[in-house]
Formats: sequence, structure tokens, C-alpha cells
Amino acid sequence: MKGPQNSHAEAVLLEARQLGRVDLQTQATLLAPTDLSLHAGERLALIGASGSGKSVLLRALALLDAPSSGEVLWLGEPVPPSRVPHFRSRACYLTQRAALVEGSVMDNLRLPFTLKHNRQYRFDAATAARLLALAGKPHSFLDKAGTDLSGGEAQLVALVRALLLAPQVMLLDEPTSALDPQSVAAVEALVMNWLDESPRGRAFLLITHDYAQARRISTRTLTMHQGALSQ
Repeated sequence: MKGPQNSHAEAVLLEARQLGRVDLQTQATLLAPTDLSLHAGERLALIGASGSGKSVLLRALALLDAPSSGEVLWLGEPVPPSRVPHFRSRACYLTQRAALVEGSVMDNLRLPFTLKHNRQYRFDAATAARLLALAGKPHSFLDKAGTDLSGGEAQLVALVRALLLAPQVMLLDEPTSALDPQSVAAVEALVMNWLDESPRGRAFLLITHDYAQARRISTRTLTMHQGALSQ
């Protein structure tokens, strides 16, 4: 699954400059001022104990939580408030618990394409079926009710839904932590297939507690400890 090691000669897609977060009530440091660059083609794993700040960093990178200091750059430029929805379609954030709506798998996959800020994208049912087939799901899976899905199936649907937008960056917050080995393999296959389709224009950052997974799919591993990032 591993390709050539990233030389860092590729373009920087996503960058944090002195990005930090402080709890407004206690003034406790949640994320020490952090510099981080994610280059095109890079597969970055982030490990660390629970509560070390991994998710805090990822949510700040996704512009889901406002930082207390620093900034996030996309393709070398700050993201103005008006462009945040577009940014989130280019740098997709996926949690460990899939958020699905009522309806079928197909309904859930179509959902992002009904949003105003995604009107330039078109839902491709054939691509959806191809991605699900890569994860071992038959075409009939598209008609299955979202409420009938297992945790692993729901996570696959959430991942495919994000991949259908053809993002440049995936920010993956422990997407396989509660999944069985078969579902873990399917998620990894989908992510690696997405990256291999455009290795010079895409990258991902994956939070994991699984050191074997980090070695298996990443080209670089970082560690968080008490809100501080280290190589």
C-alpha cells in the first residue's frame, strides 16, 4: 500500500501557523501554539494518549473550532469566513462516529450535493457504487436504510459521502477505532484508493491509537502530548 516517500517538494495544501486553543473558562491550554504543514501526497498519522489534544488540533485545522491564536492557511492563503463552507468540501473532516440522516444509503450519499455551497458539484451514482464495491458492498447496499447499518457500515457510508466530493485533504479523527478488522481494512482501502487517484494533489492526516495502522498507511508520524505536537 505504501508509495514513494514524500520529499516535501510538493505543494503545501494545509498549514497551521502558531495555531493554539485555550479553554475560555479555565484558561487551560488545550493546544499549544503549533506549526504544521501537510504537503500534497503526504500520509500523516497523529498518535497520542486520549485527551492529549489530537482532536483539538484536527478540529482547529478543519475550522470547526475557533483558535485562540494563530491561523490556518489553505493553499498558502488564509480562509475568509465566506469561504469556510467551500474549504470544508476541499478539506473534509471525518469523525469516529458517523452522522447519518434518516433515509437510505443513497439518500445519505446525496446529502452534501443538496447544500447550496456544494452546488458546483454533481452526485455521481456510478462512482458511489464503485467506491462501495471497493469496500465490499453490493449495489443493493445503496437501498439499505441508514438506521439498519452497523457501526462499520455507517462509517463506510460517511467516508464515501466525503470522497464523492473529491476533496484534496482528508482529516480523519480515529475513523476506525470502533470498527471490526474487516471494516478497518475497507476504510483504509477507500482512503488509499482516493489518494492514489491524485497523489500529487491530495493528502490526509489520520488520528489513530493503533501504532500498526500508523506504520501501515502513513509516510510520517507525529505525536501529541499534553497539547504539544512533536515529530
